[in-house]
Amino acid sequence: MKKIIALLLTAVMIAGMFAACGQPAGTEALEVQDITLTVWGPQEDQVDESSWLPAMCQKFNEAHPEWNITFEYAVCPEGDASKNVVQDPAAAADVYFFANDQLGTLMQANAIAQLGGAYLDQVVADNSESMIASVTGTDGGVYGVPFTGNTWFMYYDTSVYTEEDIKSLDAMLAKGRVAFPLTNSWYIAAFYFANGGTIFGDAGIDAAAGVNFGGDNGTAVTEYLVNMVANPNFVNDADGAGLDGLRNGTVSAIFSGSWDAVAVKEALGDNFGAAQLPCITIGGEEKQLYSFAGSKAIAVNPNCENMQAAVALAVYLGSAEAQLAHYEMRGIIPTSLSLADDAAIQADAVALAQANTIANTSVVQSAIPEMGNYWTPAEAMGKAIVNGEVTLDNAAEKTEAFNSSLNNSGL
Repeated sequence: MKKIIALLLTAVMIAGMFAACGQPAGTEALEVQDITLTVWGPQEDQVDESSWLPAMCQKFNEAHPEWNITFEYAVCPEGDASKNVVQDPAAAADVYFFANDQLGTLMQANAIAQLGGAYLDQVVADNSESMIASVTGTDGGVYGVPFTGNTWFMYYDTSVYTEEDIKSLDAMLAKGRVAFPLTNSWYIAAFYFANGGTIFGDAGIDAAAGVNFGGDNGTAVTEYLVNMVANPNFVNDADGAGLDGLRNGTVSAIFSGSWDAVAVKEALGDNFGAAQLPCITIGGEEKQLYSFAGSKAIAVNPNCENMQAAVALAVYLGSAEAQLAHYEMRGIIPTSLSLADDAAIQADAVALAQANTIANTSVVQSAIPEMGNYWTPAEAMGKAIVNGEVTLDNAAEKTEAFNSSLNNSGL
């Protein structure tokens, strides 16, 4: 009995020694680092402390006891990231949100960090090839964490069009009025892509390859567009004409993105439909329309002081958990592959239309700086077609002039 008591006392003494030291011999206590991270994002994500951005940052802080993080927020929409960040990259946010078409500009300014290691593996595993391509630089590096797609697709009136009808734009034009923003340069390229046109090569990153919207294939597209504009069932969607037409019943289909979902649902009610892009018929063959597709993503500033924490935060904000919260709180459609089977998303026609468009009927929008020279000539071509300046008789000449302007604008 005395031996047992002695052994127990010895055990208690040893336990006390360990407790006094805080850790058993050979281990180290967790050292908590006090750090500050500056995060720039859209106003809608940071209205108050319960908004998505501060809520997710707080969750991240709680999940990382190695850091005691003070977050500082400022408003910067994704579309303004490059404009604001490149002014002074060293003074910009540690983590910021950006639209992927700004990637080339951000890279040139050394204002965006390349992902690597386990973080890169996680991002690649949870996103489609097209979403990864949208944040891939000309050097092959991945420079952001996608959290939502950015593209356009089709909304339509289900009382006018069947699921078979919506596979063909020509069939749709035969049955009802279709509004398409032909004078918007983000949309007109879909027709030239359909007949083999390319911008900066197949991957969109070869500036030397230029834009290939000319030749016989390009002329055939221009002729198709001239005929389409002459169709009484075609409406050029400018200044809200498409949505107005849906509301008053004079238009049965429009082409837009998720930003118009609420307005379209209000206009169509029970007849609301959304789908990927249809085909067109050129030379007796069906040709698939392809929209530009990109992403909105989360970036890390390579000039930040706490790089490890900043990268970890960016990857978390683009994770499946954070994307699901983003969808539930703001309706932001996720890119995460692990959320593809989520019941709520599967039941969301807009989410499915966007996902199907990105997967099946889209071309990743080039993010190299030379892409900036595309927009004005493309807009001018659309306006010339709509205004009747381009005809079947001069389509070849106008197409070559269009293609030449694209390739002589500093491309």
